[in-house]
Amino acid sequence: MAHHLVNGIPPHLSTWRHVREYAVPASMIHTATARRVVGDWAGACAAARIDVDLDLRTARHRYGTELVTRLRTDLRRLAPDLLRWHMPRIVGDGRLRPGLTVRLARYHLPGVTPPALVVRTPPAWADTGQRMSLALWDGSLKDAPRHHPHPHPHRRFRLDLHRHLWDATRSGDLARRGGGIAPAGGDPSDPDPERDMPWAVSRWAAEAEILLRADSCTERLFTVRLGVQDHGVYEIVAPDDGHVPTLRVARGSSTHLDVAALPLLPEAAARVPPDLELLRRGLITVERLHPLVAEALTPGGSATPPPAAEPDGPQRVECRGQSHRIALRDGVLAAIDHHPEQLRREELLMALGGPGLPCLRAIDTVHRNPEDLPAIRERLRHGDFTGAFAVLERLLGPAATLRPGPLRDELEAAVAGRVAHGLFRSGLAEPLQRSGIDDPRSGTERGRPGGDHRPRITRRTPPAVRRKRDSRGRSRTAQSR
Repeated sequence: MAHHLVNGIPPHLSTWRHVREYAVPASMIHTATARRVVGDWAGACAAARIDVDLDLRTARHRYGTELVTRLRTDLRRLAPDLLRWHMPRIVGDGRLRPGLTVRLARYHLPGVTPPALVVRTPPAWADTGQRMSLALWDGSLKDAPRHHPHPHPHRRFRLDLHRHLWDATRSGDLARRGGGIAPAGGDPSDPDPERDMPWAVSRWAAEAEILLRADSCTERLFTVRLGVQDHGVYEIVAPDDGHVPTLRVARGSSTHLDVAALPLLPEAAARVPPDLELLRRGLITVERLHPLVAEALTPGGSATPPPAAEPDGPQRVECRGQSHRIALRDGVLAAIDHHPEQLRREELLMALGGPGLPCLRAIDTVHRNPEDLPAIRERLRHGDFTGAFAVLERLLGPAATLRPGPLRDELEAAVAGRVAHGLFRSGLAEPLQRSGIDDPRSGTERGRPGGDHRPRITRRTPPAVRRKRDSRGRSRTAQSR
């Protein structure tokens, strides 16, 4: 099936441009950077909406002082906003991949399983807010979160071999490690250019060397995920100090089991970074990039934060043949060219179902379904509640009262999603599911009203709910005689 361009832009690049606009706001980057440069790594994580689930005292007691020293050094180098910038995302809506565990660093110690610094994303039903968590993982089940669907690090998405994607002191390696656009005819998988990011084939041999060396592999074979059920097996030729490593397709056929046993080239090494592709196509400017990314991809340049939004002036509305103004007064949106007595009469008329003044109708529309609703929705979807409420205050004023409509539905869905995430973090989701409610957000799909979900009947379901469900299933018509 053909993939159509949106305004002449491939869908995957349109998604990434959207992500760069909303997923990591400039206010987050500024706050996290200010805290990181003074050594407050925990405060930087809080600014980047990353929960810290590790205890340095416990780590010292379990693994010793040497590991804690290395771990503390990595935490001080960690740029959590840069990590969020480069985290794997869902193709289409640009949200973080749910239920994912990504390894950031691995610490080899004699006599113990190498513990790793990992970052986790919550499952899909609890991903409102797009929060992440930082933890120390040694492979034991006792350290795994109780309700996380995939507590083990994912081998396709691993950043321990790509520290430049989260380490502020190594961010300059992005241009060198990112590779470039594959030459025509040099792409082994020949992907659809309108669907996939270009492959960084020119870097595969060097990146495979790093992969095989890190995993202590003696064989020179590795695999690349080319599609959902398509993997390519490749071999490194002449990987010695006197020759530049080259790549070739492995000879012979491999079974699925053989492919699964081979080292997998991480996604960050297999494809060209999206920022490089966006810059190449002119879909984003350097000023819109993360400052560390901008410095790496454009030597001598740096990203400047966008100017603060200026207060909007009064809006003009055609009202009974005249141009009237609507503006913020005393913290609310008001029609300032009408007398208060007239406004009270017209509001009462509208409450009784009559036609109101055009000024009041315009105010009512802004409260229910404003033009900026798509931008507010995207900020809420990516967890930028501060930015969403800043837009609301600029539109409606800090003292505004929400009215029923799409805007209120979006905010209520965001509140329900935050409650669901809190239940996940506190470990209360499992008792709630056992009681017959699978989704803590009251059976709505991703927190939105109008879901089709019905609570499951179990032996723990209260008798009153069971009787009500049974009565709904009975026929309402009389039996024929």
